[in-house]
Amino acid sequence: MLPIWLFTSLPTWLVIFIILYAIAALYVAIKYREARKFLAGAFFVSSGILWYLWVTDTSLPIVLPYAGTISVETPDISGQRAIVHFILFLLCLYFGFFSKPKEGTTKN
Repeated sequence: MLPIWLFTSLPTWLVIFIILYAIAALYVAIKYREARKFLAGAFFVSSGILWYLWVTDTSLPIVLPYAGTISVETPDISGQRAIVHFILFLLCLYFGFFSKPKEGTTKN
């Protein structure tokens, strides 16, 4: 479930744009092997940073321009996100580096 501040502090057009942008990024990640390789590295770094924030018990303020601090990401949330990002890293690592492309496809 999405946090309530997402709907109350962001304009509707921005929420729609973020959703459409995420769909476009997912399409590129599925279609192009090089994008999956890039995402494997990005998810690895992200999971490592989130794991570090969880281990060191560090909270992060969520700051939006013109709105200020609207929320705080607790170490528990960082730990949960680290697990999700590590799983996404493993998926992107496998499908980006180790799996063979299908026969008959011209894209990498």
